[in-house]
Amino acid sequence: MSTVLETEAARGIAERVAVFDWEEAAQQLDARGCAVLPQLLHADQCARLAALYAHDALFRSRVVMSRHGFGSGEYRYFDYPLPPPVAELRSALYPRLAPVANRWNAALGIEQRYPPQHDAWLARCHAAAQCRPTPLLLQYGPGDYNCLHQDLYGEQVFPLQVALLLSQPGRDFSGGEFVLTEQRPRMQSRVEVVPLGLGDAVAFAVHRRPVRGARGSYRVNLRHGVSRIRSGRRHALGIIFHDAR
Repeated sequence: MSTVLETEAARGIAERVAVFDWEEAAQQLDARGCAVLPQLLHADQCARLAALYAHDALFRSRVVMSRHGFGSGEYRYFDYPLPPPVAELRSALYPRLAPVANRWNAALGIEQRYPPQHDAWLARCHAAAQCRPTPLLLQYGPGDYNCLHQDLYGEQVFPLQVALLLSQPGRDFSGGEFVLTEQRPRMQSRVEVVPLGLGDAVAFAVHRRPVRGARGSYRVNLRHGVSRIRSGRRHALGIIFHDAR
């Protein structure tokens, strides 16, 4: 994709982010720890982003999941400067999620608050020596899966992240459902399977969220993963808002 086309695509992404019903999304996040953002990307945008996986110069590292016990499949972390559509997704989504993150911290009695703009949050990460970019592309083939996990890369953690599906279920792949588990104190885990279509995104809790109980809010822990790919190939884009050490 040329730089001009990338910049035009980025502007279109910001416009699409702006028109979502963020009040409804915040309610879904409060109720279930996740919210679907339907058709955040067009099909051609998904195809162009998935095709970036083959361009080594765009990435700082490649992880083969089976080597680390993470599952099966692989992913690559983008390097700075991020491709314009990825950078725009990060900067456009963050201000919509920061109020939810601040409300969650207040409910849990956590003092940290997040600035309204992503640049200011990144400055805080970099001051804490978390300077490596964390947006990533994931690639799965038949039999691949992603174990339940949390994307924590240092002390500075933004408590929400976004995953975007870049492949068409039923055409490009089968299986590969996005899965969340939630562990509440002294209770069995709750499982949420999030159906996504091509270009859909899901915003979700990185590692914890508040749940209102009889005596006020209490903390629940969450993990996310991807179920086994039964056939085909699945690509996804992960947008994590804190940088890594």
